Amino acid sequence: MATEEINVVEEVGHEEHDHDHHGNFWTTYVFSTDHKTIAKQFLITGIFWALLGGILSVIFRLQLGFPESSIEWLRPFLGDWITGDGKLDPEFYLALVTMHGTIMVFFVLTAGLSGTFSNFLIPLQIGARDMASGFMNMLSYWFFFASSVVMFTSLFIETGPASGGWVIYPPLSALPQAVNGSGLGMTLWLVSMALFIVSTLLGGINYITTVINMRTKGMSFSKLPLTIWAFFLTAVIGLLSFPVLFSAALLLIFDRHFGTSFFLSDIYINGEALPNQGGSPILFQHLFWFLGHPEVYIVLLPALGITSEVISTNARKPIFGYYAMIGSMLAIGFLSFIVWAHHMFVTGMNPFLGSVFTILTLIIAVPSAIKVFNYITTLWGGNIRFTPGMMFSIGLVSFFISGGLTGIALGNSAVDIQLHDTYFVVAHFHLVMGSASFFGLMAGVYHWFPKMFGRMMSNKLGSIHFWLTFAGVYLVFFPMHYIGVAGFPRRYYSFTNFDTFNDFTDLNVLVSIAAIVTLAAQFIFLFNFFYSIFRGKLAPANPWGSTTLEWTTPRFPKHGNWPGEIPAVYRWPYDYSKPGADEDFIPQTVPYSETPESNTPAENEKIKLETNGDEIVVKQNGDSH
Repeated sequence: MATEEINVVEEVGHEEHDHDHHGNFWTTYVFSTDHKTIAKQFLITGIFWALLGGILSVIFRLQLGFPESSIEWLRPFLGDWITGDGKLDPEFYLALVTMHGTIMVFFVLTAGLSGTFSNFLIPLQIGARDMASGFMNMLSYWFFFASSVVMFTSLFIETGPASGGWVIYPPLSALPQAVNGSGLGMTLWLVSMALFIVSTLLGGINYITTVINMRTKGMSFSKLPLTIWAFFLTAVIGLLSFPVLFSAALLLIFDRHFGTSFFLSDIYINGEALPNQGGSPILFQHLFWFLGHPEVYIVLLPALGITSEVISTNARKPIFGYYAMIGSMLAIGFLSFIVWAHHMFVTGMNPFLGSVFTILTLIIAVPSAIKVFNYITTLWGGNIRFTPGMMFSIGLVSFFISGGLTGIALGNSAVDIQLHDTYFVVAHFHLVMGSASFFGLMAGVYHWFPKMFGRMMSNKLGSIHFWLTFAGVYLVFFPMHYIGVAGFPRRYYSFTNFDTFNDFTDLNVLVSIAAIVTLAAQFIFLFNFFYSIFRGKLAPANPWGSTTLEWTTPRFPKHGNWPGEIPAVYRWPYDYSKPGADEDFIPQTVPYSETPESNTPAENEKIKLETNGDEIVVKQNGDSH
């Protein structure tokens, strides 16, 4: 009888809070305002861009690893960008590098990572029906989609896509006549990025508003999962920094089409002096990197938040140093805004000013190290379950350490001047930002796939995917450090004309082969992902034994997430392996009165566990975090 009464309550609650109202296909799956559907849209679009960005990188790695080989077989795909002798056109090489960087940094690691998991997890983990504004949330995705269409279109125009590096420094980006990629392709790049920034700002405003105003009963800031702290601070950083890039893009459009001179001065083309006077390309660098360095943490913080959740869950231990982790993210967020000029040590900066940015850059290593130490301490002594999500999280920690150590070298202006624009820099940021964040994305997909789609991915295929990718990433980027120290400059089409680099031919071949294998490994993930959506094993309600709120929803939650009332929260999100508890995890929704903390003081002082008839005395920790 009690069961029947509960079912009736759930059905009534479902009718009250199911916001779908049996909408048609377009309102349910395309122009949806449900945060879960929008998250899946961001994820699928991000996967498409990740695949395309990876393919572009393999094409230019073929050129670098096998510069004397013919790639005529690519002509059906690349057309006239393959020269008559079967080689890659030099200008198209630079366009490939530009598009690869743009796609991976913005469309994959910003929109694909933050857009997916901020949308999916914020309402579910704070106990909200949806985002503060479902309509604004829908717009954020469709602005991203429009941005994607414009950027993708630029790949097919006759003069080719933008080619000036993903940082689009003037004068290449400011003069349409400079090179082929400075023409229509660059204009489309700027339009695409303007749309992308609008998407990011719409999403960021929504995330911040939702976290501040829509937390369920009992969900104080001190009880938020670290994922939510990471998404919240990421949104704040993006809201403060992306408008600066928008202004830089707008001024660049003025220079290109309206005769202004914000970034141009004393320019000669083919012996002819241009009329531009008074501008400075260094001004553009300041504007770009004021977004560009916070962008590193816009990409990294969500991945680090996901890693905190996955490591604690699968180590079956409370996260070590919860408040220290929050403090470190706050410090990273603040410091990220005052270190941008360490990207500009070679611009003629005053040495004293350079020393200031060096000190600030080295200081930001402290909160980063705190996070690493806390991850390692959480793992230490844990009852670790090596799920694919856990392995990708541990891989992130590995990349964060190895890539971060080289960042200390590059943060020193005297060292950076020697290594600037070499493959050492490429290796550094691909490890610490690109690969680490990508592994955070993969950890999140494997961990929350059961909640997204109600089914399980194959752990065996996930393990194969991890090991091939982990080994491949290190084989790609670790040798680049040695090549960079030797002086290999980045963005060069070929090294065959430089005798001094001939000794490193084998390393370039190794890197290119590893890049091909790493890309091939992603097709294992693609099969696992799409097959499991339709044919995967049905997921249990809480497959990982997690404590956070999202696992209290039905297996296939409707728009509104919870039928009936939203659960209240009583405890922090990392109550794992608590002495005296019946299970090795206590959900946030369990009141203290239902756990051993409610015992009398004498009972709390010692808990009797029967093991072979012997009494074991255990000190009760309480809710110490």
